[in-house]
Amino acid sequence: MRKRFIYVILIFLILFIFLFSSISPSIIDNTIDGKIDDEILEKIAHDNYDKYDLADSKDYNDPLLDLRFDVIDSDEITTSGISLQTELSDGPMDSAWPMKCHDNRHTGLSPYSTADNPYDELWKFECDWMNSGIVIDDDGVLYFGSYDRYLYAVYPNGTLKWRYGRTGMWITSSPAIAEDGTVYIGSWGDNLHAVYPNGTLKWMFDAQNTIDSSPAIADNGTIYFGTMWGSGGGGVIYAVNPNGTLKWSYKTDFHITSSPAIADDGTIHIGSGDTYVYAMYPNGTLRWRFKTGDYVKGHPSIDDDGTIYIGSWDSYLYALYPNGTMKWRHQVGLGTESNPSIGPDGTIYVGGGYLYAVNPNGTRKWTFDFGEDKHSHQSSPAISSDGIIYIGLIIGSDDGGEILAVNPDGTERWRKWLADHEGQSSPCIGSDGTVYVGSSTMASGNPHGNVHAFGEWDPTAPEAPTITGETHGQYGEEYDYSFVSNDPENQDVWYYIEWGDGDTEEWIGPYGSGQEITVSHTWDEEDTYTIRAKAKDTLDVESPWGTLEVSMPVNQQIYGFPFLQRLFDRFPNAFPILRQLLRW
Repeated sequence: MRKRFIYVILIFLILFIFLFSSISPSIIDNTIDGKIDDEILEKIAHDNYDKYDLADSKDYNDPLLDLRFDVIDSDEITTSGISLQTELSDGPMDSAWPMKCHDNRHTGLSPYSTADNPYDELWKFECDWMNSGIVIDDDGVLYFGSYDRYLYAVYPNGTLKWRYGRTGMWITSSPAIAEDGTVYIGSWGDNLHAVYPNGTLKWMFDAQNTIDSSPAIADNGTIYFGTMWGSGGGGVIYAVNPNGTLKWSYKTDFHITSSPAIADDGTIHIGSGDTYVYAMYPNGTLRWRFKTGDYVKGHPSIDDDGTIYIGSWDSYLYALYPNGTMKWRHQVGLGTESNPSIGPDGTIYVGGGYLYAVNPNGTRKWTFDFGEDKHSHQSSPAISSDGIIYIGLIIGSDDGGEILAVNPDGTERWRKWLADHEGQSSPCIGSDGTVYVGSSTMASGNPHGNVHAFGEWDPTAPEAPTITGETHGQYGEEYDYSFVSNDPENQDVWYYIEWGDGDTEEWIGPYGSGQEITVSHTWDEEDTYTIRAKAKDTLDVESPWGTLEVSMPVNQQIYGFPFLQRLFDRFPNAFPILRQLLRW
């Protein structure tokens, strides 16, 4: 009895240490009748779990924290052995989607059609939370940043090419690709990084403060971006030479999250939280600034005739002449912080609580209702050459995410659920009409993100493999799983299997079409894993991915402690020390 009493006391002491070091007084105030609701449980687990052992995950939800992280000592780069490119770097790459909002003028307009896209989900690539945009080089390779502080390069088939991990802090900036293949990206680690096409560091520029702004590349190779804070307060507009040296800087009176757009005459346009839109000459002197009624968080776009479009939190979309005087303004709900993208007929599309279509003369064309309690937040519209508009959505207060496609006449074309947290990444369009977008999920206490590819499968491809086997088990034990895929042309197939723990089976086979095979695997750690498998035929045509989620181990019951039972069941990756002590 005495041992049982001591055991109980130890358990509650451990709980006290873990919970009260994680829960703020505001969380404690949200307890009712001694019960902690699901939202608070999620907060507790998120505070104590970080897949990549970086900053506390609780800080992910506060984009205004002025945190400083040193650059990681080790390179943390997985490369493919590609030779280095020349040191020269001119303008942006001529590729399907080389920078945020497609081009220097931020039109968001792709030269490629998506009219025949059936929106099959070709693959998902797992990373961490994904709010930034995706860019595409001339080989179809995708580049994007994530909250795990990695810059990723992913092949068009959804497999990893390399990842670069020296950014030191999470990434909300979209990359930009130069003509020579150099990839530029900013991070909350205060540096602008120039990365060779093989994933190795070219140079780092110390901007001294957080970079949320996405870089733009002028025709002469100069890189422009903004920072959220500068010395003494305010944000800074930077111009950096292609060799990583400072060209010039210009300070505004509040932080900058806006990404610069570059006019055909070289003028740089960018918004600031001080309510102004700035126009800078290429030599770093101010050309003009235009005052709006509130914070300018979003990005400018520039029409063929030089008209600048930009939204403000004062609820207006502004059209400005190239000399900085107002052409018109159009009310768009409570304001916007996304990019006013420009369609092939000149229609301006901007998100917020609705998707607004505005004619070039400032009159409303149509308004599309996203649905109850849905909004686009920071997602900027991507437009195909045939005028179809794509935008990411958030449901409620981070209760889910979707991607939406709207026809040029304002009717809904297609939408797809992406995740249980949010979908505010900006979509982009590949040269084959494939649509890419990022998402973020909580996944029962396992926060991560995905990049999704939507396109058309080759009709001759094998079917996605069906995977069967134990879905709940014990780590350290071996389990058998069956895989089977049918090929429409009855060709032999090979299987590529990912076990979710870093282990893979690379193209085992050949096997007959429809022949069930059995492969065994052992997981070494407790976790929830997703088995993914795809098949290919004798012509190397690949199938969609088949998936099966498995949980290791089956958890024992904590009798007498229902709160612990519920907490551990809901968040299988949180509290590792407490689990070890309880042999859980």
